[in-house]
Order: sequence, then structure tokens, then C-alpha cells
Amino acid sequence: MTPSHEGTAGESTSPAVPVAPTAPSSPSFHAMWRSLAPIGRHAASGGYRRHAWTAADADCRLWFRMQAEARRLDVETDRNGNQWAWLGDPAAGDAVVTGSHLDSVPDGGAFDGPLGVVSAFAALDELRARGASFRRPLAIVNFGDEEGARFGLACVGSRLASGQLTKEKAYELRDADGITLPQAMEAAGHDPDAIGPDPERLARIGAFVELHVEQGRALDLSGDAVGIASAIWPHGRWRYDFAGEANHAGTTRLADRRDPMLTYAETVLAARREAELAGAVATFGKISVEPNGVNAIPSLVRGWLDARAADQESLDAVVTGIETAAHAYAAAHGIDLAVARESFTPVVDFSHALRDELSRVLGEKTPVLGTGAGHDAGILSASIPTAMMFVRNPTGVSHSPAEHATEDDCVAGVLALADVLEELACR
Repeated sequence: MTPSHEGTAGESTSPAVPVAPTAPSSPSFHAMWRSLAPIGRHAASGGYRRHAWTAADADCRLWFRMQAEARRLDVETDRNGNQWAWLGDPAAGDAVVTGSHLDSVPDGGAFDGPLGVVSAFAALDELRARGASFRRPLAIVNFGDEEGARFGLACVGSRLASGQLTKEKAYELRDADGITLPQAMEAAGHDPDAIGPDPERLARIGAFVELHVEQGRALDLSGDAVGIASAIWPHGRWRYDFAGEANHAGTTRLADRRDPMLTYAETVLAARREAELAGAVATFGKISVEPNGVNAIPSLVRGWLDARAADQESLDAVVTGIETAAHAYAAAHGIDLAVARESFTPVVDFSHALRDELSRVLGEKTPVLGTGAGHDAGILSASIPTAMMFVRNPTGVSHSPAEHATEDDCVAGVLALADVLEELACR
């Protein structure tokens, strides 16, 4: 499916009032997708810039509220900025929850996150069209700041709710302009003093199922439209600070330089080498340079490493190998190096009982596959039973405008999710 796009080149576009469906039904997936597509899209890149607590984020939140209210659901925003749309009394407990997130990475694709939210509403429409009767409360959720594009930490909303991110650490988060997370939340009309663990809310949830576009090509290679997640690889982010000496690029002899960019470049190559040896992935995808002048030798190069592997032992080997090589390169070039781990998520093995239930409902031939990408379902798995479903991505590309899913596969995902929700919430 290719979303419709609007906007002026070079500008982030967001409609002032997102369009709500007039007659919710199973085919409403397509209407919802069209109404959401323009929000936060950057016309020049074709990607999305729906960053936490920005105008685009506010428009996404308004879109979510309008979809929920059009379906006569009770909408609330919790203490950590996550949105919930309830069918039934949440206080009854043992609720079935589905959904994902609406924020994006810088210039990200249309499907990562939004596919799960749109599909959740469409699955509810499908169940109502079937005349399903709910015996357990059902909720659709939009988790806040899942991608971490603005403040550098992924899954902030679910980490706060589950207690995996403390209020003190959250208050230390800053964006590239120096704006703190509480300042951004307050500017968006949310009370930052209220953030923190939400055990009572999580205790009311009996199961959480997140549908997501596949971030890879396993389903494309197997020829299946829908798959089930087995586990999330352990992964983390590390910041490398390479400190050298600023100097003139045109007058300083090569032998006299303390250029941190050289050490950084060697470390990038070391990351690729160590990842290949371990069958893992490691990426330096973000960098900042001071003073950042064309004719100036840098005084500081700061790079962020993202590393992931199928098991903890492999990940430890990769991360240790990269850091050891970086320190050796730094010593050879007279560079001071500091390494700090900014976030880490251990391996997540999804609830076997819930995963088996999904396999029973969708059929034993439905592929079960692991993933190297982190998700809110992975964060919440330590607190409640969680499961994930994937929809085929024929490009295999994610976090890019090239991210894709066909209309038929999206509909297949909606129907599969409806089948799962019917089993969990109606029988």
C-alpha cells in the first residue's frame, strides 16, 4: 500500500483537523490510512517526522482520539503520555490490549507503528461486523515516544509505565536543542510531574498483542502474509566520545594532529568487522562533530553505536570487541575516549502460552520468527503476557520511506488480528 501524500517541499505537513471515518467498518482500514498518511510527512524526503511532543505528534494524538470517539470508545491519556481507547470497563481487569505507536524515526516509513494502530481499529470494526460479543474489556493503545527519535531513548512511554525508566533518568533526557523531556511534555500540555511506574494499569491487562510490519524479508522469502514473533534479540545503544585537539586543517602537519575523526572512522570499521564475526549487527548511525567546520580538525567526535545479536553472549563479544579496538586506536592517535551505555534491552522471549494460542488461532503453518528490532511489546513482556504479529514487508526495508506492505497483506493482517482478538476477548 502506498499512502497518499500532500505538502510543500521541504516542510513537515500536518492537517489541522484529521478526518474521522463516518461509518466504521472493516474496510475502514483504507479510509483511516489515507487520513493518517499526510500527518508529519516531510515532502522533500518522502519520510515521516512524527517526533515525540511536537506538533506532528499532537496531530497524531488527535487522529487517535477521533478514531476512538467515532467508535464510541472511552479515551484516556495516562500519566506517561500513552493513549488508551477502551471498550468495556478497564477496572474489570484481565483486559485484552492491542495497538502500537504513531511516532517515527527521522524520515521514517509509513508502516512502522501506525500499521499496528490502524489495524487495531480496523480489527475492532471487523469484530463488530461479525456481531462478536466481548466477555473481556478491550483496549487500543498508542504508546508515546516509542522510536526515541527526539530524546535518544526508545520506548519511553512503555519504559516509564513498567518502571524500567525512572522519573529521575527521564528528566535527564534532552533533545538536540537542549530541551528536556519534562519541558517538552509541559509545552505539549502534559504534566511531567505525573510520570512514573503505572503498576495498577498494567495489572488490569491480561494480554497485549502488537501487530507490526516486518522489519526484514523473512515473510517475503517464505511467501507468507502474516507471521508470529518468537523473541526479540538483546540490543542496546552506546555513546562513544572521541576527544582530540582542534586545529587548522590547512596548516597543521599530519604528524602533529590529534584528529578524533580518524579514531572514529577506524572504530566504525571495527564495528562492521566484529558484527560479521559474530553473525550480529552493529551500526554507528548517528554522529556529532565539534566544531564542525570544513577547514577545522575536530576537537570532539561523538558517535552512537547500535548493536544487536541473537543471544547475549554474541552481543557481549561484539560490544567488547568494538570497545577494545576503539581504545587501541585512540591510544595510537593520542585521543581520549569515553564510552557510556545509554540503553539496553535483554533478550525477550515472548509468552509461550500466548504465542501458542496465536499459532492455534492462525494455524500451525504460520511462520514463527525472531526479530532484531525493539518494541513496546518487548518492554511490557516483563510485566504482562505479550505477543507480536508481523505483516510481510516485500522490500525488507524499515526506518525508511521505502518501507512497504501491500493492500492485500494489510487486510490479511487486520483479519488475522481480528481472529486473535475474537479468541482472546470474546470466547
